[in-house]
Amino acid sequence: MTEHTLTVAGVAVDTRHWIGGERVASATTFPDVSPVDGATLGGIARGTAAEAHAAVAAAKAAFPGWAATPRAGRARILHAIADGVEKRLEDLAIVETCDNGALLRSHRRGVMPRVAHNFRFFADWLLTLGHDDFDTRGHINHVSWDPAGPCVLITPWNAPLMLATWKVAPALAAGDTVVLKPAEWSPLTASLLADIAAEAGLPAGVLNVVQGYGSEIGDALTSHPDVRRISFTGSVPTARRIAASAAANLTPLSLELGGKSPLLVFADADLDLAVDLAVEQYDNAGQVCLAATRILVEETAAEEFTRRFTEKASALRQGDPRDESTDIGPNIHERQLEKIDGFVRRAVAAGARVVLGGHRGDGHYYAPTLLTDVAQDSEIVQEEVFGPVLTLQTFSTEDEAVRLANDTRFGLAATLATGDAERAARVTERLVAGTVWVNCFFVRDLRAPFGGSRHSGVGREGGTWSFDFYCDLKNTVTAPKGFNGHG
Repeated sequence: MTEHTLTVAGVAVDTRHWIGGERVASATTFPDVSPVDGATLGGIARGTAAEAHAAVAAAKAAFPGWAATPRAGRARILHAIADGVEKRLEDLAIVETCDNGALLRSHRRGVMPRVAHNFRFFADWLLTLGHDDFDTRGHINHVSWDPAGPCVLITPWNAPLMLATWKVAPALAAGDTVVLKPAEWSPLTASLLADIAAEAGLPAGVLNVVQGYGSEIGDALTSHPDVRRISFTGSVPTARRIAASAAANLTPLSLELGGKSPLLVFADADLDLAVDLAVEQYDNAGQVCLAATRILVEETAAEEFTRRFTEKASALRQGDPRDESTDIGPNIHERQLEKIDGFVRRAVAAGARVVLGGHRGDGHYYAPTLLTDVAQDSEIVQEEVFGPVLTLQTFSTEDEAVRLANDTRFGLAATLATGDAERAARVTERLVAGTVWVNCFFVRDLRAPFGGSRHSGVGREGGTWSFDFYCDLKNTVTAPKGFNGHG
């Protein structure tokens, strides 16, 4: 062990940046605090513009070689990274649980296997990527995906490694080089990913990881003239700052932002299924951008739905996320807890009724909460809380349900519970959302486009849509008759 290494549940994690294939320290550090028990895990290298510029320079220098690597070669290394993730799955799971407080059982069974799948999926998709050539009056059109260049990927704290690799994997597959900036509240598994990628044979400079507080390092990354793509997942205010920073260079952006998604429950729905879907919105202590935090229930079913929901939600076990029996872990940071509690207190002061929860617990825990008697234009209905707080409203007609569902500035996702297939088709067609789930939730296929409408984001990623973003598409039009009979 060195002064730059901390140990989390027996796993060694280097706290320095990873730039150009080497560990790089900073003059200062920032504390990384575990939400599980409030303990400081260690000091993390606190990057500045100097480290940002060094990382972009390393990515720029590595780009020609990586871009020229044949598709099969890139795919082989991505599969090797996936192998490394699977080999270190337990290390990644426990470190991320200690770092951001999400359930260890979820990391073991779902999240970290999905991290490996992200690399395998885009490695395989790369090998099949292509369009048939087409003829225009005897001229042959050929579309190609050219690597774009260095990419800056800025990721959130609620699912650090999975959301990072949703971006890193397609960018690397596309032939781009990467500067990854993880959230300062959960930086540790990004450092482990750098180790895994190096062990898998990824050339130096192709993946760089820099750590630091928001604008201290972020502005230097997003305004850099050598950056060719920026992908960000996070809040709307931060996205505005990034967009303004990128504007001078016209750097293309992919933005996956907040949500205030609805769950529409019609009286003809399987009510037990609808209740299960609603309770599932407390997953990850409510720290899920896609969560359907606005429950809209048809009036005739509202009383019974509320009774069943309260009974089921009250049985959830909140506690240490490392415990196999825990259903809800902590929220990530004291600042986030204060934000959540402020939303609830202001809602109650404005007339909302607390049906469930509505208060802090010990440490970083907030009780699963349900509020009713909320106005459509109220803050609690319109603004993203990002915690275990749901609201319940009623509707009497299908038109009213759609109107309430669409009446926010967001449009990330929507969930619908109904027993009528024709109604499902009618309502989903009218909902403003990037993803709509019908009688299910959080089913995510990487072949499908992912992103939000309105203030929930710009662009789509997944499958070919990811390569559309991370590549420069080029159409070559050829007139075969010009080759003097040698074509």
